[in-house]
Amino acid sequence: MGTGRFEPSSIKNKIKREEVARKFKKNKGQSKLQRRLALAKEEATNPAAKKKRQLQNVPRTLDNTREFDPSMLTADPSASTSASTSTAATNDPSSSNSQPQDPSQLPQDESLTDISSDPFAEYFSGAADPSVPPKVLVTTSQKATRVTYEFCEELVGIFPGAELIRRKKGKGSEMGKIAGWAADRGYGHLLVVNEDMKKPNAITVVYLPSGPTAYFKLTSIELSKQISGHARPTPHFPELVLNGFVTRLGHTVGRLFQTFFPPMPEFQGRQVVTLHNQRDFLFFRRHRYAFRSTEKVALQEIGPRFTLKLRSLRKGLPAVKNFGEVAKDLEFDAFENAGEKDQLHASEVNAEDDHADEQIADEEGSERPVKLKKTLPPKEDEYQWVWKNLRLQGVHSSCNICPYMSSSFFATRHIVGACV
Repeated sequence: MGTGRFEPSSIKNKIKREEVARKFKKNKGQSKLQRRLALAKEEATNPAAKKKRQLQNVPRTLDNTREFDPSMLTADPSASTSASTSTAATNDPSSSNSQPQDPSQLPQDESLTDISSDPFAEYFSGAADPSVPPKVLVTTSQKATRVTYEFCEELVGIFPGAELIRRKKGKGSEMGKIAGWAADRGYGHLLVVNEDMKKPNAITVVYLPSGPTAYFKLTSIELSKQISGHARPTPHFPELVLNGFVTRLGHTVGRLFQTFFPPMPEFQGRQVVTLHNQRDFLFFRRHRYAFRSTEKVALQEIGPRFTLKLRSLRKGLPAVKNFGEVAKDLEFDAFENAGEKDQLHASEVNAEDDHADEQIADEEGSERPVKLKKTLPPKEDEYQWVWKNLRLQGVHSSCNICPYMSSSFFATRHIVGACV
């Protein structure tokens, strides 16, 4: 039995069917436009009706429907978090009857302990010279193309202490060995831009000398030359704006990005770098202030612009798995006293070090030998956090993932450091 409604699809002739469908679509758009014009005319005479409509027509998004979680923090963990509680309660329609949580019951002491003992505590202690930018080593995956190198050159322009070095091919240029080499030479960060299908698709960020290592997916890249009317960058230290890093994991990622820039920006450069977190995507933008008058200010984008999404966070440096390493022969302990064996081993190591120092002294022609410390990468990765899709692929086989983890890692119940 038919529905009684005429459908253009019932017309057999294709040309006539398309003509009727265009007329139907045009009439539908015209009627919608007339309703909007009538509503705008009515709201112009009655402002209360407009306010009522705006209060009722609130779109449902992941951000305003997310339930408040005790792991969410403010920018200052020692400050009161009643504002965050009230904001979450206001945005969540289902929490109208719930009582706001007491700020004294929030994990402030625990978060302060995490911040004071995390790997970035030395940077925020103020021991480093604020006028010296952290050294950043930027490199690529093996056999990178021109597009990736152009993006790396943009990254070098963003970070004041960055340096681009082309990555060698073959064995010995593993990411873990490069990180150890950079740590021994005073670099504070390692950025490795990965390439797939001749396009940059991921960034690995290693905090030196001891980690952690963060892996981000890279999308929506637009270089400075692709942005219309872009400004020219200057070598001044930029300001840094972090928005939306409200959980304990978000604090860790935010503090990681803070260590890329000197703690004291140069305001005369009028440059600002923004990392905005929305729906677990990190949107990177770089602008310059343009003061039009004493009351008005505009933003002129410098570029580049790109989007990051955290996929994993590992402890320490990237692992180097020597699958082709020859196994050592079986040895038996022939010493009666273990201390005697340790002394012999120490003497052998010292003799090798002295021999290496003599070679360095002979090559450089100096009387005083120079000793270089050597940072060795681990052989197995230890994950702190893994995105759920990677979890299904068995990436974190040695990690006990928190059962409360979700894809929304900046507003999740997962606690950083809970996985061992």
